[in-house]
Amino acid sequence: MANFVLSTQEIKDSLTTLAKTDTHIAAAIESVGFPTERVSPQGFNNLLRVIVGQQLSVTAAAAIWGRIQELSSAEATPSDYAIISDEALKTAGLSRQKVTYFRSLCDTVLSGDLNTEAFPDMSDGEVIKAITAVKGLGVWSAHMYLMFSLGRADVWPVGDLAVRVGVGRILGLTDRPNEKQTQSLGKKWAPHRSVVALLAWHFYSNAPFQETENTDK
Repeated sequence: MANFVLSTQEIKDSLTTLAKTDTHIAAAIESVGFPTERVSPQGFNNLLRVIVGQQLSVTAAAAIWGRIQELSSAEATPSDYAIISDEALKTAGLSRQKVTYFRSLCDTVLSGDLNTEAFPDMSDGEVIKAITAVKGLGVWSAHMYLMFSLGRADVWPVGDLAVRVGVGRILGLTDRPNEKQTQSLGKKWAPHRSVVALLAWHFYSNAPFQETENTDK
């Protein structure tokens, strides 16, 4: 996959390097092991899937996405979605608001205002600007795309609740850090913050208490 630099081996190598000088990272790896790669296809359909995943658990989002694909196909185009009724999308599990976001993304792609094929040649900031220009897609969505579709190395998704919880637990903090605090805490891990985010998710998922993952606000 073009532009993807977050393979399982590269994740392990980066975290091993960080662990040499960071005892918290080293202890987290000792506790839960290394996270593995999480790869999503590039393109329009993955942005649709990001919309589905907002404010939902991974399991719930996967179930709804499966039902939506039954209405179309895994490679459906914006034009294919145009002939699916709003009611059918709602029956599949989308909220009224997410149906609106679906339509907005399709319209933006059809108009040529959003070209996902250009993303691999764009900077992180440019990709974030392009994605967040679409109604319903915020910085969290852009961060997910940068990490899992483009495999960028230094994405720090502080808007994700699970990342903040995981970071707090890795660092042994009494209180969960907020977005601003997590942003500051992550500075020392640049330019490898994507792998630390992956480790935070991995650590979070192995903790005894689970919380609903955050999304765009």
